[in-house]
Amino acid sequence: MPVSLISDLYSEVILEHYKQPHNRHELPDATLKEQGYNESCGDDIVVYAKVIDDKIADVTFTGRGCAISQSSASMMTDVLQGKTVAEAEHLIEEFKKMITGEKEFPEEGEFEELAALKGVIKLPIRVKCATLAWNTLRLGLEKSELK
Repeated sequence: MPVSLISDLYSEVILEHYKQPHNRHELPDATLKEQGYNESCGDDIVVYAKVIDDKIADVTFTGRGCAISQSSASMMTDVLQGKTVAEAEHLIEEFKKMITGEKEFPEEGEFEELAALKGVIKLPIRVKCATLAWNTLRLGLEKSELK
């Protein structure tokens, strides 16, 4: 793997979130709990959310996996705290467009830190790692809306 590709993929921001993830713990009073698994590499994650009055009051995760999946989960929890369910669903879709190269990562705003993951675009197999937590939360939100 070329050195520049490795440095793009494992930037300082990614490694910081991997070594010291934000919001990595169970959420005992969660109203949503969903498990996600990436069969291609074995990443395993559980996303917890406390949704109150259509707002994500808290979102956390547990699990194990590569630096990409774990740091993406950490960053996701930062971005989605306090958002409405509709805002969260929109941001999940926007992130998926960015991580697949369909849309550019912005240089500022909510997705600024997530731009550290843009090296994943060059390695499509790693897109599943980066989107695991996001897809898991989306699935949990869809299931909770069906109730």
